[in-house]
Amino acid sequence: MRVAIIGAGYAGMAAATELTARGIPVTVFEASRTLGGRARRVEAHGYPLDNGQHILVGAYVELLRLMRLVGADPNALLARKPLSLVFPGRMHLAAPRLPAPLHLAAALLTAHGLPIGGRFAAVRFMRHMKQAGFRIEPDIPFVELMARHGQHEAVIRYLWEPLCISALNTPPTEASAQVFLNVLRDSLAATREASDLLLPRTDLSMLFPEPAEHYVRSRGGEVLRGTAIHGVEWTPYGFHLDGDASGRGHTHVIAAVAPYHLGRLAAKLPRLQPVLEDVERFSYEPILTAYLGYPQPVSLPGPMVGVGGTAHFLFQHADDILSAVTSASGPHLDLPHDALVGRIHAEVADIVGEMPRPAWSQVIVEKRATFACRPGVRRPACETPLANFFLCGDYVASDYPATLEAAVRSGVACAKLVK
Repeated sequence: MRVAIIGAGYAGMAAATELTARGIPVTVFEASRTLGGRARRVEAHGYPLDNGQHILVGAYVELLRLMRLVGADPNALLARKPLSLVFPGRMHLAAPRLPAPLHLAAALLTAHGLPIGGRFAAVRFMRHMKQAGFRIEPDIPFVELMARHGQHEAVIRYLWEPLCISALNTPPTEASAQVFLNVLRDSLAATREASDLLLPRTDLSMLFPEPAEHYVRSRGGEVLRGTAIHGVEWTPYGFHLDGDASGRGHTHVIAAVAPYHLGRLAAKLPRLQPVLEDVERFSYEPILTAYLGYPQPVSLPGPMVGVGGTAHFLFQHADDILSAVTSASGPHLDLPHDALVGRIHAEVADIVGEMPRPAWSQVIVEKRATFACRPGVRRPACETPLANFFLCGDYVASDYPATLEAAVRSGVACAKLVK
């Protein structure tokens, strides 16, 4: 077998790792010089930053497994924190170290800043969803789910809505209630460890894709950076890749590119036309990440601090660097750089006290960060109508929204299909 993997993001490197572990050599083609796809390192102002802030949770079991397999120790590369959600001066929720499901019930019932009736309603909601197997048919928008179960406005604003928009990266009025429930099922409603926050101590390329590259190469595989594949053709002798200088044919192809690149890549594969038509119907949502570098150390009151303003969340990137994340579309995208940074800095000052303005700032907008996770979206399967041509990425059919765990699981699923 000669397996070609096009794209060295988390999905592609997961597939490469799994196949390598089975003793099947692979060739990974990556157009960029940096591994990670839409979760990669960028250099700015002399610092290794990321093209977007990504938060992991303990429920990311496949990513954690593969990290261990390639020698990327999660205990060294990730700071594990018990679930904590802080909106300074408004709400504070923290999960105690109790066995599941007591940890969640205790977190909800002891949350500061939420009315007692709202807290009990949240507990009832989780209990009812568990009894229903976290299933709802037909799928409905997130806001309708909240209304059906009588969730209090403050609980929606400071708990359910932030979880929804950060996980699904889709406005709550449009977001899929079923996918939101899938996230709750496997995080808050699972084991206590599943809801832990895992904060990267390194950049996203170093977290998994680069250790996976070393793993693949050390076992006879290839990872070709700066090698763009422009198209794929099928012949009776295998797949031919336009851009592969070796000219070798490949028995299997795993397309691990972003969905909006798939049409160009598979334009000469007519059997994939139904799949391409589904993917072309996708719409996308952005993620804005702003890095603020201060002239002195600044300390946030928690690992993940809710803002709910121009910034949705703040994170401590370094002693003197904060990252602010705003998910999905909104008026913040129309703000000039200085106005945007000024608003976020004012929100920081409201939380930590008066601060000098940032010495530097870097705003990164990933315009098509994820597909819009709405009810009824048709997501393609890993297996396609064309034999030995597979799709992987955070957009393929799964229970999860477009997350690193969804990407990794799709890569593992593709690897299992290679026979």
